[in-house]
Formats: sequence, C-alpha cells, structure tokens
Amino acid sequence: MPISGTGTLSKARGFTLIEVLVVIVIVATIVSMALLSLGVAGEDEELDTERRRLAALIETVQDEAMFQGREFGIEFTTSAYRFVEYDALTRRWAEVPFDDLYRLRTLPEGLELELFVDDRRIELNNDLEKIDDPDDEPLSAGVQVYAPHLFVFASGEITAFELRLWRPQTDAELVLVGDILGEVRYAEDELEESGVAAL
Repeated sequence: MPISGTGTLSKARGFTLIEVLVVIVIVATIVSMALLSLGVAGEDEELDTERRRLAALIETVQDEAMFQGREFGIEFTTSAYRFVEYDALTRRWAEVPFDDLYRLRTLPEGLELELFVDDRRIELNNDLEKIDDPDDEPLSAGVQVYAPHLFVFASGEITAFELRLWRPQTDAELVLVGDILGEVRYAEDELEESGVAAL
C-alpha cells in the first residue's frame, strides 16, 4: 500500500507561452484572410482591376479615334459597358463589328457602376439600350434617337465624367475621372496632386 504523498499525482498543466502565441497567429491569419476575401481590409483588387481595364480601354479608343479620324461612344449599365461608333453616312450610332476590343464587358458579380456627367448623376439602366438600325425608316420627329453616355471625339477629347466603381456589399469604391481634354486618371491621384492626403 503506497504511503500517502509518495504516489503518482496528476498535476494541472496550463498552456505555455509558445502555444498561446501559435493560437493567436492562426486566428489572426484566418481573420485577415476573411477580411481580404470580402474586400473589407485594404483595396478591393477586383475593383482595381476593373478600373484599370476600363481606363486602358478608353485610352486605346482615344488613340484609335485620333489616328483613324473616327468617333466613338461609351454606354454604361449598372453592371456593364460597351463601345459604339458614330457612322457619318447614316448619322447614327452603331456597334463596332468584328473587333473584340469593343465587345460588351460585364463586371464581376457584386460590382456596380455609377456615372456622373457635369456633376449630375446619370440614371443607368440594368440593360443596354437598343441601337437604331440604319436600314430602318428615318425616325419621325419627337422619337428619341440612341446616344451613348460618353463621347470620344476624333480629336481625342472626351466627355468630362466621373465614374464610380463600387461594391455595395462592403461599400468599397474606386473612382475614374475624365476631363474634356481627354485625360483619364484615378480620383486619388487628383487628391495627391492637390496636396490633399487621402484618408
């Protein structure tokens, strides 16, 4: 029979400092990954990608307009946009055939567009407008003729605009700005140039 106090005793064991730190690192990693996937922390990469793509497309279309003496337009919906061309012969706007550059582009799910022209918010539709067929009979007076939201002239100039790309779920947004001289830039670049620190 064992003598009292000399047998094997079970001792309560706590967590070591290393174990606690490992758990904290794991939890922090999971939380940061969740925030990034929702676009809450840092910049929303999907928004940034779409804004850069649109800016590059507009600049490419401006170059084509100047080099080829053509005039283009851009039509927006709440979640898509397309480029159209002005036909001087029919005096109507038409889709640009056989050119993948000008195809309809739809934003990834969850992203939306908001357009301002002359500081006025433009009410965007969910679907594209129907473009008039040049083979149709001439339109009677009072009938609204199709026109895009923005114009890209053969001089390279463009309708002054402010385009907001945003994700309603998180309220993350990025802004693209264009002026009448044809310069397209990011809104935060304007703040930096004016010496105002972006918050």
